[in-house]
Formats: sequence, structure tokens, C-alpha cells
Amino acid sequence: MPYVKIQTNQTPTDADAARISEKASAFAAAELGKPERYVMVALETGVTMRYAGSDAPCAYLEVKSIGLAEQAIETLSASFCDFCAAELAVAPDRVFIRFEAPPGAWWGWNRRTF
Repeated sequence: MPYVKIQTNQTPTDADAARISEKASAFAAAELGKPERYVMVALETGVTMRYAGSDAPCAYLEVKSIGLAEQAIETLSASFCDFCAAELAVAPDRVFIRFEAPPGAWWGWNRRTF
């Protein structure tokens, strides 16, 4: 079950936030090679955030997925940074991403684990 959490100090309209969340779900499924029916996305906008002493647009992402290969992380970092630039107007050098690959037994879903 991939989980993508996006926190940003950007404040899109509710309609834009819904669109961004929808696009993020499809994007994460494609980039991680997982069915979208297992992807969960949390989009938190308007978060009070500072990076490098500035409140200019910035974002923090958490990307968690079973089987996430270490050799894929650099490519994924570029892709998710590009997504933030396109959808949230956050420059790639103002995006931090935390990748995690927990074992399937640590993901609960539908009364069981993976």
C-alpha cells in the first residue's frame, strides 16, 4: 500500500487541492508501479512551514511503499520534485522527501497485513 503525504505552505483553492490530490494518486501509482486502488494520498496545504529561513513555497513529502528499491529513489526524487513544481509551484530545491520501504507485514489493511 503506497502512502504519499504531501505537506506544503501553498494554499490552493479547494477545487485545485482536490484536483492535485487526484493527480497525485494516479502519479504515485504510475511512478511506484502499484495499482491505484492501493494508493493513499494525504495532501495538507496551508501548513506553516519555513525552509532555509524563508517562507517561500516549499514542501515535505513522505513516500512509503512495500518493495521500494533503493536504486529507484533518485529517479523517484526527481519525479516527485517535478510533480511539486508543476502542481504546487514549489521549486525542486525547496522540496524534501522521506522515502521508506517498510516490510509488508508492517502494513495493515482489510483486517490483515500484506
